[in-house]
Order: sequence, then structure tokens, then C-alpha cells
Amino acid sequence: MPKSILFTVTTDLRHDQRMQRIASALAKAGYAVSLVGRALPASLPLDKTDFTQTRLTCFFHTGPLFYLEFNLRLFFWILKASPDILGIVDADTALAGVMAAKLKKMLVTYDAHELFPEMPEVVHRPLVKKIWGSLEELAFKRADRAYTVSTSLASYFQDKYHMPVGLVRNMPWKVSTNASEQEPPYFIYQGALNVGRGLECLLHAMQGVEVHLMICGIGPLEAELKRLSYQLALEGKVQFKGNVPPEDLMTLTQKAKAGIMLLEENGLSYFYSLANKFFDYVHAGIPQVCIAFPEYKALNQLHEVAVLTELEVSQVQAALQSLLHDKELYSQLQQNCLTAREEWNWEKESQALLKIYADV
Repeated sequence: MPKSILFTVTTDLRHDQRMQRIASALAKAGYAVSLVGRALPASLPLDKTDFTQTRLTCFFHTGPLFYLEFNLRLFFWILKASPDILGIVDADTALAGVMAAKLKKMLVTYDAHELFPEMPEVVHRPLVKKIWGSLEELAFKRADRAYTVSTSLASYFQDKYHMPVGLVRNMPWKVSTNASEQEPPYFIYQGALNVGRGLECLLHAMQGVEVHLMICGIGPLEAELKRLSYQLALEGKVQFKGNVPPEDLMTLTQKAKAGIMLLEENGLSYFYSLANKFFDYVHAGIPQVCIAFPEYKALNQLHEVAVLTELEVSQVQAALQSLLHDKELYSQLQQNCLTAREEWNWEKESQALLKIYADV
């Protein structure tokens, strides 16, 4: 059985909870696991773990020059590490990964967190879309095993690349305790402040809602969202917390009234997504207002943990109000969260991951 695995990402490892869980599960199973990500100017120190973590420092932090510089640095890092299995994560590390794997004749896995050519920032830019599509195809064709985060994406990739694609969903470790609700009450959004997250719609909807909103995350839309919050006279109601360490984020989430999980239907990547925050809210024991996309509809039919909505201000506002004022509905959704997290947890989901690597 191959013993060493190196995973490559462009994220700051401190906040990449999926990769932390994956690395931890494989390390406990006996693999020597390493993660390689990126260092940002505001990166916090890494926690001590039973796997190794390295963050590469780049001169550029955004745009094409960042991806080129990072992949060049990553290429030489992979050659130096020379693992038994190279775990390429997403198309943005595919160029370095495929080239290094070819030179070193490594076994390769591909973990597709996103459908990169269908990301909102890409889908209407033909040249950029073509480049990401080529890198994605390169990774799938080179991979000895591939897996992704949702049933919809697995079906899409299998149909496109004519190969089996496994499913490893973004589920947290099981949580068994809840914090008491904070006073005054607040809704919480956790995640990147990127195009297509429905945050502009959410801010407009908050004008007619009596509680506060806590936004935990950073991204390119942060300044624009803060301006919009000011224009809508929400500056006393909406709090931008920035990047919150995972352990603190769970506490803030447990104390919230409800979570927010909204997306725009702007490209198939979001439409077929299954975001980790959906499960994070469930494990915190709080209901959520959630976009009515296929994966979330299917899960909500199994355990009704969310009020599903379309991305319209009036509908989002009505969903928020229902969680505030319909006590019977709120209590039932909350109880369903406690039931669902006994089934939707990393202890169970990680078995699919271990099976994939046992078969490589």
C-alpha cells in the first residue's frame, strides 16, 4: 500500500476545513500526509497536527500571475517531496501537479471541489473558461482515482470524462453540544465574500428583518458589500467579522438564530454545489435559509433542516421572518438538525475517502 500522500491547494490551510478533515482521516489510517497551500499577508499560525503543512509564499496574490507563480513554485515543491500519491485538488493546482507526476511517475488522485469552467467569475469569459476547462480535463485524464463533493457534480464529471468519480461530501466531525442562543439574536453567514453568493440580495432582505446579521469571511466583494450595507442604513445591524478561526466560528454559529446558505444560478458549479456551510449549520443545531438548488432540495427531503428559497429579496426576507416568528416551524427544524447530524458527519463520510485511497 502506498504510504505517503501530498495534497496541493491554493487556499490558506488555516481555514480549509475540508482539507484538514481529509488529511486527518488519512493520517489516522496510517498514511504520511502532507498539505501544501498558500501564505497570505494576514495568514494566522497553523495548528499542530498529525500531518505536515506547508504554505508557499508568492509575490502575487490574485489573477493570472498568482496562478502562474504558485504553480511554478508548487511544481518544484512536488518534485522535492516526491510522494507515493499526489492529491491534486481543483484545476488551479493541476498544471504543476500533472507535470510533476509525469516526471516522477506518481500515482494521482483528483479532488474536484468546484466545476472551475462554470464558476460565476469565469462562465462569461470564454478564454478564461477554456483555459480552466483544459486544466480540468488534464487533471481528470491523468488521475488514477477522482472524487468530488456532490452527487450532481459526480454525475456531470462521469458523463463528461467517461470515468468513475467518487463522492466525498463536506461534512464536519460530529458535534454533540450546543451553545445557548445569543442576545440580541443574529443570523450568520459563513464563507467567502465572492461573486454569486447571494450576499447583495441578503443585505436588501435584511432591511425588513428585526435581528442582526454576522458575516464571517473575506473576499473580493468585501468593500462593495460594506458600501452597500452603509447605503441601506444597515451599518448598525450587519457586522463583518472577517476570517474567523474554525474553532471560534463554530461557537459563533451555535449561538446564532439561523444560518444563511444562498447562491446565484450563474454557472453549473454553484447550481450543482454542496457547500460545507450547509452541514456546518446542521451540526451547530440551527436551522438555515437555503437556496433551492438540487443537492439542498434532496437533503432537505431526507431531513428538513432548512427553509428553502429562491434568490429574490421578498422570498429571502419571508424565509428569514418565518424562522423568527413561526416558533413551531423553528423548533421542528432545530430538532431535525440534531437528528440529521447523527447521519451527516465526517466519521461516516470519511469511510468513502478511505476506500478511495485503499483502492489507488
